[in-house]
Amino acid sequence: MTVTVSSYAAPAATAEATAPAAPGIDPRRFRQAFRRYPAGVVVITADAGHGPIGFTATSLSSLSLDPPLVSFGIGTTSSSWPHIERARTAVVNFLGAEQQGLATTFATSGIDRFAAPTRWQRLPEGEPVLDDVAGWLRLEIEQLVPAGDHRVVIARVVDARLDEGRSPLLFHDGTYLTLTGH
Repeated sequence: MTVTVSSYAAPAATAEATAPAAPGIDPRRFRQAFRRYPAGVVVITADAGHGPIGFTATSLSSLSLDPPLVSFGIGTTSSSWPHIERARTAVVNFLGAEQQGLATTFATSGIDRFAAPTRWQRLPEGEPVLDDVAGWLRLEIEQLVPAGDHRVVIARVVDARLDEGRSPLLFHDGTYLTLTGH
């Protein structure tokens, strides 16, 4: 059982590994730098017609207010990528401070992430949404932009539900954290 929360996945060793590296920082150093950067934790869910999929992400970013656009990254070697590539819509599920277990479930490969004890339902439009999250955004996917071993998904926010009274789940230096005193 592997648990991965980072949006960076190291490439598999291949014959090309002996070729000169592309210019840039060493991948280990890159990962180390971003471990120092705190991020909010979300679970992205979708269904491209083959059942619900979902994955934990820390790469969510707001892009534009008019129109309301967000982006997130997904590795092209992840099991969720082929589904996101075909999906027309997705849901960003904001995790609350007490939902570390849910973040871990959706970061674990090789399991049915939607099996019990995960509680979820479908929105009227059909997208899977997790129960009791701190909020969610319903997205219409507009663009998939190649970015190295990932794709940047750009999507328009078309609906939202937020629970204003909840503290967010954060990720920093390999550990889940919560805000205190706010």
